[in-house]
Amino acid sequence: MPKKSEFNFIDVFAGAGGLSCGMEMAGMTCVLGIDADKHAMRTFAHNHKKAEVFCGDVTKLTKAELKRLTGGKKIHAVVGGPPCQGFSTVGLGNPDDIRNTLFRQFVRIVKETKPDFVVVENVTGMLAKKNEQTLKAILKCFKQMGYPMDVRVLSAHEYGVPEMRRRTILIGNRIGADVVFPVVTHSDSKKKKPVTVAEALKDIADKKGKTHNHDLDSAKLPSKIDEKRLERIPQGHGIRYERDEKKFLTKALSLGVDWKNLREGRFRQTKYFRLDGNKPSPTIMTHRHSYYHPTETRYLTQREAARLQSFPNNFVFFGPLSAQWRQIGNAVPPLLGKALGLAIYKMISNKKSLKQKKTVEETLTQVRSSAFMYRPTSMAAKAN
Repeated sequence: MPKKSEFNFIDVFAGAGGLSCGMEMAGMTCVLGIDADKHAMRTFAHNHKKAEVFCGDVTKLTKAELKRLTGGKKIHAVVGGPPCQGFSTVGLGNPDDIRNTLFRQFVRIVKETKPDFVVVENVTGMLAKKNEQTLKAILKCFKQMGYPMDVRVLSAHEYGVPEMRRRTILIGNRIGADVVFPVVTHSDSKKKKPVTVAEALKDIADKKGKTHNHDLDSAKLPSKIDEKRLERIPQGHGIRYERDEKKFLTKALSLGVDWKNLREGRFRQTKYFRLDGNKPSPTIMTHRHSYYHPTETRYLTQREAARLQSFPNNFVFFGPLSAQWRQIGNAVPPLLGKALGLAIYKMISNKKSLKQKKTVEETLTQVRSSAFMYRPTSMAAKAN
């Protein structure tokens, strides 16, 4: 079993490096981050000083260059979030049909580095019925390579993240160990309760007292009428239906919407939605316009959004404002990454032969039965 600091991994389609940040919190070492986004890779390089960076088209990353960048080190894991657009192009359950996609490049890097573990994260929609043939092809592909995979949908707030983000996680290994997923640490039924927005935003400065990426000017609302409207909205509420407008706004502040002719009689997304300080946040998006500060009349800053994603306060983001928000919104919450890292260590220390070799169909049936059920946290704890 490698020492924690000697457990080396590569992060493919790494973005800013949320997953890498979390796995390093667990004691592992990121040796290489790969992504085509120059702003994200600048952020990654700054915050992962021991890792090499490949910024560019992953198809141009040759085997020789991969070996040079990793220094010939033993790679224990390849992790990452292949872009989900690629999942719509796969053929009818044939792994050879994963062509011309970025996912295929992820598979190539696994083949060339031969890690002990593979971790893939993606949106919950990956498990939708329309993507079944695609997912079967992916599972069969890894199985043929010697990595039988298991799949779960994990909720970030159950691992200390002050955000209700749900992600599909696939884990496979070639050391013959049963796949272990993180045990829930935060729920209403446990000693540790889910972390709330108010608790998270209470502390956004680093250890030196400096607050990074906290651009309050950019968090201002665009107009006085927007400010007046938001001032009337309580925490945890917003305007989606006509009844909301009547409840919270005066006639002078009305939105001027023809509710009767609005599709389904509602907005597709709630407007002026204030976060509830007493609960974890909804999923942080890739732009600042989705949610508003729970008590102040403004948007969230990048730092506050990053804090809700569980990024450390000394994790600095680079690039234009829009690029910073994209990096934060697309990231795997670091504390979820840490939980995955600790689960991998558990697999190594409890190494044993697989009790039961499930078929791809059995794996899909098991995970889909609970994937789209928004369970109370007490139920989630039992599931683990």
